Amino acid sequence: MPIKVQSDLPVKETLENENIFVMDEKRAMHQDIRPLKVCILNLMPLKEDTELQLLRAFSNTPLQVDVTFMMVKSHIAQNTSANHLNRFYVTFESIMDEKFDGMIITGAPVEQMPFEEVDYWQEICEIMDWTKTHVTSTLHICWGAQAALYHHFGLKKIPLEEKLFGIYRHRVRNRRNPLVRGFDDYFYAPHSRHTTVAREDIYACDELTVLAESEQAGVLLCMTGDGKQIFLMGHPEYDRYTLDKEYKRDLSKNLPIHVPVNYYPGDDPTQKPALQWRSHCNILYSNWLNYFVYQLTPYDLKKIGSEEKKSE
Repeated sequence: MPIKVQSDLPVKETLENENIFVMDEKRAMHQDIRPLKVCILNLMPLKEDTELQLLRAFSNTPLQVDVTFMMVKSHIAQNTSANHLNRFYVTFESIMDEKFDGMIITGAPVEQMPFEEVDYWQEICEIMDWTKTHVTSTLHICWGAQAALYHHFGLKKIPLEEKLFGIYRHRVRNRRNPLVRGFDDYFYAPHSRHTTVAREDIYACDELTVLAESEQAGVLLCMTGDGKQIFLMGHPEYDRYTLDKEYKRDLSKNLPIHVPVNYYPGDDPTQKPALQWRSHCNILYSNWLNYFVYQLTPYDLKKIGSEEKKSE
């Protein structure tokens, strides 16, 4: 699939070196199709890493995707240059009157704080409410999923005794759902978090359907019945060395951290980590873009939200 990005986005060269079809604005303007408009609210500290991971995950479908990166205005990023943010990111204020086919709200390194104490919590709540009328389908990742489950359904996050950290085995539930179409019965996905949402609380919420879970890591994937809101508790988009970097970072800071589960061969951090989750990551993002964005979004973006208004 061609991914439409700004011509000078730094990760564009990396994607092209991986043989991923990246299209700049000039070429996209000459194609007589409407690309899917997808907004990514990037709350991760290493924003360029997350850009690369998510754009890579988009690359396995024939759909053309026009990506807009958004940042929160009420927080100053410490690990990404202001120049990069000013050139490639927008704020909510600048796009709040637009509509998008799809949206991603990423994780954030604030999970051990109460939601209300996060400095951009009110802004996030406003954005999450806005997605219900301005976005066809929103995919929430890790902290973003926990925040949305709390905001929309009142499901509380629970602190874990130790960090859930590694590659965990999951079982598919509700196999007939298009979001897990093509999945094996069991598959692996990375997790890296200090909190969770109780499995029984998610199952008790009538508006949610569980699609994949793990005995060790709990619910990985759930969604509302219409697919308008999707919640992904782990990080399938992580690349081979993301957990390796996190592990060595925490070690260098003398933080309590164990070797990532099922990650290094023989649990030996000197060994090259095995990449064992990429194919299911690609299937997940392709299914989301196809079945819950492309197949459901109106051709005229202005019509997004019109059905909700009729039902009120």
